[in-house]
Amino acid sequence: MKRELLLVAAAFFLMSVTAITGVHAFDEKAKTVTISTHESDITGDGINESIQLKGVPYEDEEGYLKEIYIDISTTDEKQYKIPLDSGSKASLKLVDLNQDGVKDIFSNVLTGGSGGITLNYLYTLKDFIKKELVVPEPLEIASTFENGYKAKITIGQTGKTYMFDLKDRKKYYKKLGLYYKGRLNEPTELTVNSFQSLKPVKLTTGEMVLKGVQRITGIANADTIAFVESTWKYGDRKWNLNNTSVHTSKKSR
Repeated sequence: MKRELLLVAAAFFLMSVTAITGVHAFDEKAKTVTISTHESDITGDGINESIQLKGVPYEDEEGYLKEIYIDISTTDEKQYKIPLDSGSKASLKLVDLNQDGVKDIFSNVLTGGSGGITLNYLYTLKDFIKKELVVPEPLEIASTFENGYKAKITIGQTGKTYMFDLKDRKKYYKKLGLYYKGRLNEPTELTVNSFQSLKPVKLTTGEMVLKGVQRITGIANADTIAFVESTWKYGDRKWNLNNTSVHTSKKSR
């Protein structure tokens, strides 16, 4: 009798362990979310690969992804994983940006900070060789407040200078001690942010380029003064500046 009871207890124990293990595995799997799924030829062999952008959210903060990565499956059952940085949102596009006839993997990750900065990634899997490609660096921009409630920026790559009239913020700046009777209390620079966005766009020629937007702010993150746009075209194994434009914060974006 004791032997039968022991066998029953052992069987019950094994069933319990299996059930717990199964639930744990399900929970672990449930933590990974698929952000987007794509089917496209990114190796150049004429056969579509399966590309998935995935993320793992924090348990106590679902709006932020502690882990983001790209999963790639090929027809010959090879697996590739591209890890990205953590962030609040992520996106993926398949476009030929290096002009080699095969689509590249371009991804953005929004950091989630108050500045709204994005981290950008570009990879190629041509001929089944995973390789990270560089993305354009943000424009080099010198900036200063000027006397008379004005601001000035100069784009290093083009040498062009732009002036901004900030008289509509006169009371705000005086209250914070930036100006006294229209003159700066001390030399003060603006804040030139990294890319707020960087995304592929198609030119009228049909070529794909990258368009970046940088935000210029004054004495606080909410004090937006201008947006600087730049378009970049890949050629000779590097990114070449194609065009720049500057808009004030009042322009509808």
